[in-house]
Amino acid sequence: MTSTLEGRTILILTSNFGTETDEIQHPLAALREAGAQVIVAAPEAGSVATLQRDREPGADVPVDTVYDTVKAKDVDALVLPGGTLNADTLRADETAQFLVRSVAAAGKPVAAICHAPWLLVETGLANGRTLTSVPTIRTDLVNAGGEWTDQEVVVDDTAGFRLITSRTPDDLDAFTTAIIEALR
Repeated sequence: MTSTLEGRTILILTSNFGTETDEIQHPLAALREAGAQVIVAAPEAGSVATLQRDREPGADVPVDTVYDTVKAKDVDALVLPGGTLNADTLRADETAQFLVRSVAAAGKPVAAICHAPWLLVETGLANGRTLTSVPTIRTDLVNAGGEWTDQEVVVDDTAGFRLITSRTPDDLDAFTTAIIEALR
């Protein structure tokens, strides 16, 4: 892959535990390979203890910064990896909610996969949007005013910022491609 995203800064927002291994590692590697500076931000310094399919321990991913120090003006896009525990933790975190709302309000792309759209529900960003997710949170997204569809990736440009959503680790190639295309 060429350096198509050189000069771009992408934030991966995560908790310190329970993030789906592939859903953080794949975008991190693909976006860096595309030339972007990718920052992993979590509530605490150290590392992210990932899980594979919400069950087995996965690789630790180093945290670059704590997310209460990140400003929307300093990033070009936001990526929200899934994992049930990760997404459930972030959706209840007011600092994470504020950061997601700020990036969206700045008109910058927000990308969420698997259970991560739960944070879109909590921030009101699912309302009026067409999106996808892991099927088990479909009802939550519909109840929040979203139009859920079963596709590997959905890109919605209807509310002032590009929203990119995807279902599962099986869709990671399409998910990261959509992120890269949004920033070209």
